Amino acid sequence: MTVKRVYSQIIVKSMSEDAREITGIASTIATDRDGDIVDPGGAEFKLPIPLLWQHDRHQPIGEVTAAKLTKAGIEIKAKLVAPTQDMPSQMVARLNEAWASIKSGLVRGLSIGFTPLEYSFLDGGGMHFVRWGWYELSAVTVPANQEASITSIKSLDSSSRAALGIKRDDDPHCGGSPDSPPGVTGKKQQPAPSGFFYAKTKGNQMNVQEQIKALEAKRKELADERVTIQTKAADEGRTKDASESERFGEITAEIKALDTELADLREMEKDLQATAKPVHGKSQEDATASRGGASVISVKHNHAEKGLAMAQLVRLKHQSGNNPFYAAQIAESQKGSLDPRVVEMVKAAVPAGNTGTPAWGGVLVAQGGVIGDFVEFLRPQTILGKFGQGGIPALRGVPFNVPLVGQATGGAGYWVGEGKAKPLTQFAYGSQILQPLKVANIAVITEELLKRASVAADTMIRDQLVAALRERLDTDFVNPAKAAVANISPASITNGVAATASSGNDADAVRTDVRAIMGKFLAASNVPSTGVWLMGSATALALSLMLNPLGQPEFPGITMTGGTFLGLPAIVSDYVPAGLVILANASDIYFADEGGFEVDLSREASLEMDNAPSHDSNTPTAATGLVSMFQTNSVAFRAERHLNWAKRRPGAVQVLTGVNWGVPAAGGGE
Repeated sequence: MTVKRVYSQIIVKSMSEDAREITGIASTIATDRDGDIVDPGGAEFKLPIPLLWQHDRHQPIGEVTAAKLTKAGIEIKAKLVAPTQDMPSQMVARLNEAWASIKSGLVRGLSIGFTPLEYSFLDGGGMHFVRWGWYELSAVTVPANQEASITSIKSLDSSSRAALGIKRDDDPHCGGSPDSPPGVTGKKQQPAPSGFFYAKTKGNQMNVQEQIKALEAKRKELADERVTIQTKAADEGRTKDASESERFGEITAEIKALDTELADLREMEKDLQATAKPVHGKSQEDATASRGGASVISVKHNHAEKGLAMAQLVRLKHQSGNNPFYAAQIAESQKGSLDPRVVEMVKAAVPAGNTGTPAWGGVLVAQGGVIGDFVEFLRPQTILGKFGQGGIPALRGVPFNVPLVGQATGGAGYWVGEGKAKPLTQFAYGSQILQPLKVANIAVITEELLKRASVAADTMIRDQLVAALRERLDTDFVNPAKAAVANISPASITNGVAATASSGNDADAVRTDVRAIMGKFLAASNVPSTGVWLMGSATALALSLMLNPLGQPEFPGITMTGGTFLGLPAIVSDYVPAGLVILANASDIYFADEGGFEVDLSREASLEMDNAPSHDSNTPTAATGLVSMFQTNSVAFRAERHLNWAKRRPGAVQVLTGVNWGVPAAGGGE
């Protein structure tokens, strides 16, 4: 993550000339110049902390050997390195310059480099950093012009603040002036004794939607950079070097923080929409009253229920005969009952047909609002989509077409006697690449249903499209018989796994089964720290009904719809084959997903109405058992997604077979 800086002055308490040690107070700032608050008590660090010269990681000058929180701030003890004869002349000059500058008072500023770990937004527009990782401390120059000093120090993290659209009102490039009159909500403040700050001008901030857009762009930029680093190392047939690994880790941490921030902003967006007030502008008085002084007014959109916008788009597509211009006219006439995003999408300019947009459905992929809304509705309906939601560990997300190198076996160490030959050891590595594979299905809907512009009809269309994709994804993800088909589909996560037979039906047998399946993970030195149970609803229900002799639930965390089972989260789906219980270590499963999908329709096609069609355009066969969409007044919708998955290591998944928990054994008793 980009390291942020916080400025404070050095208040020197003592100084040792021979040891080149200083003890002083790095007085942290209550509110800095950007309106942020950094809580001194939230610092997380490990001593020693590098002491740098002017925030240049190539110019270290010593270490912070002690740091503690006091009422005045963070008290530090730092030791600057003394030059020795074997040092290069440039290093000697740097160390002497740093010591002389601090000792003489020419350099009297400290700047903490940190990474935010937990933070929130302030009402005034700044940020409150509650927890932060302290990674370096720098001695920095504070010239007589203190305003200029702070600008130069804080400019090191200006790119991060620019991503949120926050501007300083004393920046000449922001169109403001340090002497501009205060607004109605605040006034300029003088620097505090321990640092400098000012009240931020709210008018220079982005709204929530613009912040989300900016952070999403920043996240994509970081994700692309991370892929570039990994690809470069893989192309050169090596692992990442130290600097690449460091940057890779920084990017990963920053993406994680951005995801948290985006989730917070989206919650804020929902709250703003729920509490928005209409803006009246028929008169100057109405406009002034509706503005409510300095309040920010948001327009409340009547967005449809989750996933229905996609169904409305599909219906418009049919009613317009696949003509986007007619679709725009129909959307305008039905504007009152449609999701505003759908209306805007169909009214947008339509590009000419080309290889980039082979069908209208291809254009839809770029329309993030409606497509994303439907995907968000779809994901929780699938086993795959439940990973990473509601406390369930996430699968290991990876990009497409990037070599994924993993160590299959470790080397061995040996005791060697004096003068004896050292044995050799060998490491085994494996590599795999997840290519984008296409999952598709076709849902058939009657024209009578599509002609009805109602919520009920839209809901049915949505549910049909979801069902078309859910069945194939869930079945192939967990079915042990599903083997990989080259360039077509991946193997299920249970394919090829040596199953463990269930030992019985009662609670003791359940615990015996769990011990056996856990034992396989432990025997492979692979603790299932991100383990997730997968089971059918009948199995989950049986577990929830099992009682001990006192009438208490044997496994209180599990219900027919999910929950936790013996400390690990459980995903319940009837697509898990009967008699099977699966334990998957989520972090050991690679998952690549483009996030979108394509939809197209046909009223003239003839379809083989079967969930296992035998026709193949490469080797045509006689057309039998086909149903004409035209003849039956039906419309076929084809939905496609591009994704792939693979086990990171062979022991990532274990399977129990013959599970009949909670069912009385033959002959009566349990």
